[in-house]
Amino acid sequence: MDWKNFQALLSGVNKYSTAFGRIWLSVVFVFRVMVYVVAAERVWGDEQKDFDCNTKQPGCSNTCYDHFFPISHIRLWALQLIFVTCPSFMVVMHVAYREDRDRKHQAKYHDNVKKYSNPGKKHGGLWWTYLVSLVVKTAIEVAFLYILHWIYDSFYLPRLVKCEVWPCPNQVDCYIGHPTEKKVFTYFMVGASALCIVLNICEMVYLICKRIASCTKKIKRRSRSIPVPHEDFNDDPFNNCSQPMSRADKKDNPPSFKTAIRSSHIPNMLKLEDKMRASAPDLSIAS
Repeated sequence: MDWKNFQALLSGVNKYSTAFGRIWLSVVFVFRVMVYVVAAERVWGDEQKDFDCNTKQPGCSNTCYDHFFPISHIRLWALQLIFVTCPSFMVVMHVAYREDRDRKHQAKYHDNVKKYSNPGKKHGGLWWTYLVSLVVKTAIEVAFLYILHWIYDSFYLPRLVKCEVWPCPNQVDCYIGHPTEKKVFTYFMVGASALCIVLNICEMVYLICKRIASCTKKIKRRSRSIPVPHEDFNDDPFNNCSQPMSRADKKDNPPSFKTAIRSSHIPNMLKLEDKMRASAPDLSIAS
């Protein structure tokens, strides 16, 4: 596998990542890819030749090796690195989709106005794509850790294994090559994977908290920008019964007793009284 091309491909993800995402990418390349390429591959080498059993029975060593090592550590880690880094390309593809829509928008309307002011800014659909990629990466990391734990019994590599698998004639002793070195590298890679899981969770929490804070600011700005109706009933500064007031204003400037009588239903009652007087008979003429 050409890790240089792999690194060049993932370097485009770095400019769209948060601070936690950049730390995650550094951990992946320095503590996982570099250790894998420089040291781990050489330590494992040809494992089957180093797996020595005290029997000359044909096929017994191969069967025992397949029984205790159904998949090699080194190949499992290679699959893990490939699957873990693939969700990051979802963000790159989404940004490329936005840039393509910008080009089509400019070509259609023949102007320099872009549909997206910053295609790489994490808002709208790109925010959800970034969050989903973090969830998928975390799930893949946990799944591979569980597989490694399930196959190799808590990541432990013994020096000696006892094999009773057919075609071995009886119980044979098999010795693993470089068990201490392999154990150290196994624990190191498991620790690096656990660190990546913690960074992914921190980045998810950071994104969600930042989104909640931005939504709260937008709600506050909208509430402040709503115009409040104001009617000057008269020049009396204490005549505030006909004006809409907030609770804080009512506490600071309560309506006076004089103005409280002038409610909105008083003029209606006066008009009704004038109509009753007009419809009543004039008794002074009759007398």
